Amino acid sequence: SSLSSVTGDLCPTEKPPRQFKLETARNCGARTQKKTTSKMSDMEDDFMCDDEEDYDLEYSEDSNSEPNVDLENQYYNSKALKEDDPKAALSSFQKVLELEGEKGEWGFKALKQMIKINFKLGNYPEMMNRYKQLLTYIRSAVTRNYSEKSINSILDYISTSKQQQKSMKRQGSNGGIAETDLKACFGGEAESKMDLLQEFYETTLEALKDAKNDRLWFKTNTKLGKLYLEREEFGKLQKILRQLHQSCQTDDGEDDLKKGTQLLEIYALEIQMYTAQKNNKKLKALYEQSLHIKSAIPHPLIMGVIRECGGKMHLREGEFEKAHTDFFEAFKNYDESGSPRRTTCLKYLVLANMLMKSGINPFDSQEAKPYKNDPEILAMTNLVSAYQNNDITEFEKILKTNHSNIMDDPFIREHIEELLRNIRTQVLIKLIKPYTRIHIPFISKELNIDVADVESLLVQCILDNTIHGRIDQVNQLLELDHQKRGGARYTALDKWTNQLNTLNQAVVSKLA
Repeated sequence: SSLSSVTGDLCPTEKPPRQFKLETARNCGARTQKKTTSKMSDMEDDFMCDDEEDYDLEYSEDSNSEPNVDLENQYYNSKALKEDDPKAALSSFQKVLELEGEKGEWGFKALKQMIKINFKLGNYPEMMNRYKQLLTYIRSAVTRNYSEKSINSILDYISTSKQQQKSMKRQGSNGGIAETDLKACFGGEAESKMDLLQEFYETTLEALKDAKNDRLWFKTNTKLGKLYLEREEFGKLQKILRQLHQSCQTDDGEDDLKKGTQLLEIYALEIQMYTAQKNNKKLKALYEQSLHIKSAIPHPLIMGVIRECGGKMHLREGEFEKAHTDFFEAFKNYDESGSPRRTTCLKYLVLANMLMKSGINPFDSQEAKPYKNDPEILAMTNLVSAYQNNDITEFEKILKTNHSNIMDDPFIREHIEELLRNIRTQVLIKLIKPYTRIHIPFISKELNIDVADVESLLVQCILDNTIHGRIDQVNQLLELDHQKRGGARYTALDKWTNQLNTLNQAVVSKLA
């Protein structure tokens, strides 16, 4: 028979008709899915590889349970409809639930598909209803590991789907490293979408009270904490952090170092909160604490977050070299994890490099060189060149031309004035060098800033002894004291002569 030609010589216990029928349905679904590269396929790739997961189902010959072939075929036929007619697929998946009767694995899988389809169609209330229905399956209908993997995948997909990939490259307005900037993704509907995400997390946590799945509880709470960070709801975030810390403590109330990886995740979230609040005192203590956890094998993304926040802390304290080191480490960690924040962190690295007044080009390093001509980085590359050449005209031109690329980042904007002051100071020193008296309006014209800004810059330079002179405000003049400058030179030469004399006497005494 035709069936024999397909199955070969099989033992009667192998039940070839059922297996052949099921495999045909599976192949049918797989072929249908390969026909198109629609957006629904993209969603499938992002969510999880359902095909691989579904096809892993194996039935032992010794198993006493006989699977319902009609139920399985209904599921795969429904899945085949998903690409071309998602609404029909929803109705078809509903039949899987009706056929199943008692809650089981096929109903769980059908609900997962219904959640995805409703999300893609924008039917958020219905998606939420189906998700709540799915959570009733996790106690007994499916295994603990499978339910954990599935729920994690759903939560990850909802928060970081391809619909939101552009937003992931942006930084939250609070200065923290936001996993998802929903405001960027949904515009005016941002709050309702963030409310939806919050409802997802809170509904999951409520269901987990009875399920006793500590790993999933921890991951869901961490995601909810990130959402509160994005919304700048620091009171709610602190409550989450307290719960997370308690879950990683010994009976004595100390950090359980056996849970080092989880501790680092908590520290990363807490560090972002203090960075957003600009609370450097608490941030510094926590940052040092996080670097001393040796029992964990941290995910590079977590270490990237910690190092980036450390860099911001050091930069705000004027410790530019430490900031440079931290930003470089953060960049390498983000690069290793494939995070889009690597480009943002590279901008911060360039910023620290300029504030250090380093003559070394940050893009000379092996790790950073491939990004030198990246469109997002190019503006910063040109800025470094103008800064190192003290070309204030070109520097300001680059800032103006690439205003959104550079100044939209609140952290860069926070420090750009300091860069401008540095470059103006260098140009000012070079400009006044040949003169004993120079008109302030002339300096204003050369630096392309207001007279009031020139006076402010001169006062600062005089106070820190960069310039020796005084301001005549009545006549709008800067009068330079070259004697002081010359006196300092002669003092240095005298000191040098005395040191040479001491060295000479030491050599003579040894030879004698």
